[in-house]
Amino acid sequence: MNDFLAWHHETLGTKVVEALTKNNFQATYCKTRQEAVEQILSLIPTDASVGVGGSQTIQELGLLDQLSERGNELLNHNRPGITPEEAMDIRRRQLVSDVFLTGTNAVTLDGQLVNRDGIGNRVAAMIFGPKKVIVVTGVNKIVKDPSEAEARIKRFAAPLNNKRINLPNPCTTTGECMNCQGPRRICNITTVLSKKPMLTEFHVIVVGEELGY
Repeated sequence: MNDFLAWHHETLGTKVVEALTKNNFQATYCKTRQEAVEQILSLIPTDASVGVGGSQTIQELGLLDQLSERGNELLNHNRPGITPEEAMDIRRRQLVSDVFLTGTNAVTLDGQLVNRDGIGNRVAAMIFGPKKVIVVTGVNKIVKDPSEAEARIKRFAAPLNNKRINLPNPCTTTGECMNCQGPRRICNITTVLSKKPMLTEFHVIVVGEELGY
């Protein structure tokens, strides 16, 4: 990464961290993904159960292998070989996990987290239930406001996530949201966390690299 790009990432990332802090989140800027991994691992006790929201960002960080190797119980409904019934049970258990670990679809310059979900387990766990929530975001998800977050979700997050999980929705052909109405639509629930939920320890890690969709 050249110096000018690193400067821009850090300038925007630091601004977002300041805004998140004003909104009562515990926010940290990490220049690299390795710094982010070290920070996240320091926030998770080795005996904690860890709920995992469907997140390409978390996958790219390689956190799940490290957590598993050190003995954390992982509640991951996306792991291979489980039945739909097992996946649903894991989603419910995520809601009362010690730590819930996930990404976000967008973070605004004034410190709001904007997300769109299909089932709702990810955003539900971000709002209430787990003792601690850790949200990780790359600087590529920084947007001006919720309106720009909506545009980002339609242009990037929705089609890429549909493609990732191999769903036959129109955006996997057009490359952008078509506001589909089919039964396998994954854009069903939109949340905006404008302030930290009152009873949840909530950390946001902003990483000075592009991560996820």
